[in-house]
Amino acid sequence: MAGPLLPVSDALQRLLSRARPVAEAERIGLRQAAGRVLAEDLAARLTQPPFHASAMDGYALRAADAAKIGAELTVIGQSAAGHAFGSTLGPGEAVRIFTGAPVPEGADAVLIQEDAERLDDNRIRTTFAVTAGRHIRPRGQDFAEGEVVLKAGTRLDHAHVTVAAAMNHATVSVYRRPRVALVATGDELVAPGGAPGPDQIIASNTFGVAALIEAAGGEVLDLGIVGDDRTLIEAQIGKAVEAGVDVLVTLGGASVGDHDLVQVSLKAKGMALDFWRIAMRPGKPLMVGALGDMQVLGLPGNPVASLVCCLLFLEPLIARLAHQPRPDRSGTAVTATTLSANDQRQDYLRATLSRDTEGHLVATAYGKQDSSMMKIFAHSDALIVRPPHAPELPAGSPCPIILLRPFPG
Repeated sequence: MAGPLLPVSDALQRLLSRARPVAEAERIGLRQAAGRVLAEDLAARLTQPPFHASAMDGYALRAADAAKIGAELTVIGQSAAGHAFGSTLGPGEAVRIFTGAPVPEGADAVLIQEDAERLDDNRIRTTFAVTAGRHIRPRGQDFAEGEVVLKAGTRLDHAHVTVAAAMNHATVSVYRRPRVALVATGDELVAPGGAPGPDQIIASNTFGVAALIEAAGGEVLDLGIVGDDRTLIEAQIGKAVEAGVDVLVTLGGASVGDHDLVQVSLKAKGMALDFWRIAMRPGKPLMVGALGDMQVLGLPGNPVASLVCCLLFLEPLIARLAHQPRPDRSGTAVTATTLSANDQRQDYLRATLSRDTEGHLVATAYGKQDSSMMKIFAHSDALIVRPPHAPELPAGSPCPIILLRPFPG
């Protein structure tokens, strides 16, 4: 006989407790690095800026020569980005300089061009008193050669790849993405675009699950659809093992009915079953186990139940494997309608979100919550979480939610 239903929180804790972040690293080009996680510290290969640089367009000079307004200096040349002034600046001299250009030897300040009055014979008169160091970016102000700027474990974004490039790195070492194999089972399934028979349906699960895996930072190995045949199912399990994937996700057939062959096939291949049957709705027949180092998740065949299980279990698992924090989809809203008392299973009610006149988030649960209704799931903004044995919740009461996607405002 089946044991008691496992609480959602216990199931997630047991699943994640065995997950070990991917240890293998790979070197990739910087253009492909955004969203990846550094596998080693990244140190600067040069000093930035590599020289004292001007922060403004103007005139490089000695502060002592322009300490008072009205000082007159002779302009003896110019310094532009990529074209430094090659000589040393002396007393009473100035060099026309542009933003980012090297400050000439002998200069210790920059007078911005708005504060200089041009005279005849390459001379200028100051209209502002200058102090030493003004408008100069000192060498190494940003970072120095050998300085560790990005630590291992950093999830690279646009700012990180910019500084990595400035440090003169064309490639970086990152942890490889977790590899996840998908196999859908069922004689009734036909791939999208096919012609289903009178007793068949279109297989849709794989596409939503694969999209969620990739958004979470994983790579998908799609093993396709197999019928209700142990030999075929075991062959696909063998392919996942041979490919060295981190996680095998099966879609459908994870229960113990006469036509549910996934669990028995996995056990025949050596899977150690941890648990199945979770105290949740939708998604009760979730199966979790391990086949060697490969984690195994058997998702329900129902697309809505499958996607809810993905959000609750597969997304956090991939994040753990990928050295990334668990995505935080939690929030709080007020319910627009009265919600009925709940039984022993934790409910996840599909709902739309809006804001009231005071800006509070309002969740409106759909009247029909049948887990076969994919259109409702696609139009939902959130799931209202109803804990086990929760009493009736009056309209206007706070309720926990799980965001399906970012909600504006």
